[in-house]
Amino acid sequence: MDLRFDSAFPPTDDFWTLFAATGWNDEYQVSKEELHAAISKSWFVHSVYHEKRLVGFGRVVSDGLLHAMIYDLIVDPAYRNLGIGAELLKRLVGSCRTAGIRDIQLFSARGKREFYERRGFRARADDSPGMEYIGERENHGAPPEPLAEH
Repeated sequence: MDLRFDSAFPPTDDFWTLFAATGWNDEYQVSKEELHAAISKSWFVHSVYHEKRLVGFGRVVSDGLLHAMIYDLIVDPAYRNLGIGAELLKRLVGSCRTAGIRDIQLFSARGKREFYERRGFRARADDSPGMEYIGERENHGAPPEPLAEH
């Protein structure tokens, strides 16, 4: 299969179609314009095309020195199990290493842990740093206390 890897941002419509194939928008409820704005803030991206069709994508958000986070590693369901995801991840990590990034993390889709572990990642220990903001929706509906003014 003739695949073309590109480090340019994909066209908005193409990425929207690929992103929709993940089912993630059921949770995020993001518009096409918001999704475009989000990926345009990325530090580095890799896109994969088969002919003119976007079939894979991954991106890195980074401070350019210490920390980098890999997001949105996506392969079109019709193109999975062909090594595209592994090659995308290899290129994203390579871009970080070339830049001298010291801490490379990723945001993984549910059920993909083994895929990432086979490629050098490991789950963080329960007592490791890092938390996810859940806000009021899971905090018994109570809004956070306002900060006192000084």
